[in-house]
Amino acid sequence: MKWLAAAIYGVKPRSRHRAETKHERGRTLSTTDRSHPRTTAVADAGGPVTNRTPDRVRYDRATAHLDAPLAIVDLEAFDANAEDLVRRANGKPIRVVSKSVRCRALLDRVLAREGFAGIMAFTLPEALWLARAGAEDVLVAYPSADRGGYAELAADPGLAAAVTVMVDDPSHLDLIDAARDGGTEEIRICLELDTSLRLLGGRLRFGALRSPLHEPDHLADVARSVTRRPGFRLVGIMAYEAHIAGVGDAVAGRMLHSRAVRGMQSVARRELARRRAAAVSAVRAVAPGLEFVNGGGTGSVQHTAAEDAVTEIAAGSGLYQPRLFDDYTSYRGRPAALFSQPVVRRPGPGVVTVLGAGYPASGAAGRDRLPGPYLPEGLRYDAQEGAGEVQTPLLGSPADDLSIGDKVWFRHAKAGELCERFDTLHLVDGDRVTASVPTYRGEGCTFL
Repeated sequence: MKWLAAAIYGVKPRSRHRAETKHERGRTLSTTDRSHPRTTAVADAGGPVTNRTPDRVRYDRATAHLDAPLAIVDLEAFDANAEDLVRRANGKPIRVVSKSVRCRALLDRVLAREGFAGIMAFTLPEALWLARAGAEDVLVAYPSADRGGYAELAADPGLAAAVTVMVDDPSHLDLIDAARDGGTEEIRICLELDTSLRLLGGRLRFGALRSPLHEPDHLADVARSVTRRPGFRLVGIMAYEAHIAGVGDAVAGRMLHSRAVRGMQSVARRELARRRAAAVSAVRAVAPGLEFVNGGGTGSVQHTAAEDAVTEIAAGSGLYQPRLFDDYTSYRGRPAALFSQPVVRRPGPGVVTVLGAGYPASGAAGRDRLPGPYLPEGLRYDAQEGAGEVQTPLLGSPADDLSIGDKVWFRHAKAGELCERFDTLHLVDGDRVTASVPTYRGEGCTFL
């Protein structure tokens, strides 16, 4: 079972004849009826038609006036993913996870939809920044040691009313009090329940190493510490089941592994539903005015929403549908966030080199953390080089239909981390860029 726990957590250039054939093909087809999807795809893409070719045609056409590297969000896919998340939440509000979006314009877009309410931030400075910009309900998902942030929070009634901070140890309360710097505002507190599945007397554990509060009485003890202490108000509970919502259970080429993950998740869902209900009951006995119980993630929305004890769902990655989420049976969205890199070299037949693309995702290092070449379909990394910081060779027959300056489109392994690489997201509607909006980075904000 240890493997399962670990898993959770000298060439010639193209001939002149081939280049001429490609351009001649483009000129010939450009005179045909371009309203026909297949004809348009071949004409614009300059290669074999695949299921993804129409998207490549749209993206290339929409960004023809822009130089790569660049990042886009397909608004039709983004909105469809948002609608599907709401459907799966079955009437419970979704608190959008900002670390999976990292763009205020898109946070505003999704929060304007019925079914979404509130933001789950990843740092206290980010939460304060969002609240100053008008966000009225921001939950910080992780404990903070930012003394300056706590001093601002305690000194500003507007910020104190809008921001809720995370606590899983009475020492966090000591740190907040020591950081108040004269501020007297009441601080809104959320407790985090550890959701991990523990078997064999705790010798086997599935789940992220997060909160130390595993049992209902542990949570109730800290709840009493909060309610007995002046200057704090206990308003919520969060319980993020990473081993259920954040682990792929249908990994290509790993049938036995995937089956084992699904079995573990089935056991974990039942165990957590019982324990979460007991924990919420125990805390409500201490703090009857509890405002919310947050749970879930993109990979578990419908399961978590079915629990009576949960009042709201957290989700964000499903809006962009990054590459890792292709490995889930519980959720299949449409890829909405992509980035492109330009072809800058043609080392030989079946090979192109693009600028950069070495944007690995966080987590345990592995091939699954690399961005995936997506359009044109059929490109792959060179096993000896992978995705490089300044250049990336790509292999496969589609390379022979790419010219210097053409765009290759990639999908990042995770969602919002893409925005740490780009300061702008170009919003694509159909085959046009309708707006270009800043990411957090583009607004000069790097919170981690």
